[in-house]
Amino acid sequence: MTTVASYDIHYLQYLAEDGTPVRKDLPDFAKDTDRLVALYKQMLLVRTFDTKAVALQRTGKLGTYASCLGHEAAHVGIGAALGPEDVFAPSYREYGAQFMRGVKPREVLMYWGGDERGNDFSGPKHDYPWCVPIGTQCLHAAGAALAFKLRGEARVALACVGDGGSSKTDTYAAINAAGAYGLPFVLCIVNNQWAISVPRRAQTGAKTLAQKGLAGGLHCLQVDGNDLIAVLDAVRTAVEQARNGEGGSVLELVTYRLSDHTTADDARRYRPDDEVKAAWEREPMKRLKAYLIGRKAWDEKQEEAWKAECGALVDAEVNAYLETPVQPIESIFDHLYADMPADLARQREQALAWEARK
Repeated sequence: MTTVASYDIHYLQYLAEDGTPVRKDLPDFAKDTDRLVALYKQMLLVRTFDTKAVALQRTGKLGTYASCLGHEAAHVGIGAALGPEDVFAPSYREYGAQFMRGVKPREVLMYWGGDERGNDFSGPKHDYPWCVPIGTQCLHAAGAALAFKLRGEARVALACVGDGGSSKTDTYAAINAAGAYGLPFVLCIVNNQWAISVPRRAQTGAKTLAQKGLAGGLHCLQVDGNDLIAVLDAVRTAVEQARNGEGGSVLELVTYRLSDHTTADDARRYRPDDEVKAAWEREPMKRLKAYLIGRKAWDEKQEEAWKAECGALVDAEVNAYLETPVQPIESIFDHLYADMPADLARQREQALAWEARK
């Protein structure tokens, strides 16, 4: 028997769980403590927002909400690596990346509060809205990347998908198209170990999720998703490779979902307590903080000041969300058809009559 091809999947990590470097060849930005402090503050903002959003849902001021607790390094690293001209196709919990691209926290709250105006981002209008149908955003990003190639534009499309979503046919089709047509496409598989209540081991037989890009001919890399330095370095490299016509990438960002899947879920019913406890020891903010302490770029007073700053910003955004006037009932019929069908027009009149009787 002859071997016609063989492949290795490499793993990228710069910081150990205690924040000490595991490699000597740290990227240049890892020595820029001002930049790392700014990224740490961005992660703190995301966590502060996430905590407040869960509280709003628990008090009836928000609908079902998908927490991003534990994903901060993965999302902020992605946001820091993308250029404003690039296209981002998120799933439904990449708030850290979206905040860095100009999306306002109030818009996230509007979306989860049931108001579609939350998808009209303040950030780049070429970014895609949140995608709840699992995996379809990967095809959207591949389509955008094809447009960039046909136009000769030095732009990249990046999509995020979860470990469960990486098993969807849409994801595989996007990977195949990106490889077949040489598209400037990057797929970040945020492997948080659980596809709702299904563990990673039960939904794929692949040793890594990164290797799912091999069949498409893409660059593949597994990354410590709790290591901000590793995430930013990996995504930045993949984006530049794609921009320079050197091929697309599949990056597996290995992290852990410290929260329930959404506020409609109770992960205690299916997830071992000791597994969650161990994951808290590896969580991304604790790790980056330890690294900053080692670089003498962090102290308790600074942390408290940053927390107060983030809390004030989030409170202002929450107030803006709560003070946004609710749309009139007839708005649900707007922007559906150029010429409204007769049956829908009748429903609209019925809705208006019902509203008038309230």
